[in-house]
Amino acid sequence: MDARKHNRKPEPTAAEVYASRRNDIARLMDVLQMELDKHAEGAKADPRNWGRTGDLGKVRSDLIDLVGFMSGMDREHVEAFLNDAE
Repeated sequence: MDARKHNRKPEPTAAEVYASRRNDIARLMDVLQMELDKHAEGAKADPRNWGRTGDLGKVRSDLIDLVGFMSGMDREHVEAFLNDAE
């Protein structure tokens, strides 16, 4: 018997990788919230700085794409959803 095959770690299941990735995403969302809070403090200290507004434009655009991907909606539908809330 080949010793290398016998000592190999079993491959993770799809469910295990899914759970791990979901946990990573939850942690990243927590970090994003913390970073948004820090960013808001900087924006409050320098309210005329349009650079911070641009930062949020990039984050917003990326999140629209992510929500569209996860929901199966076109970008335009996600943007319409946001506009309905205003």
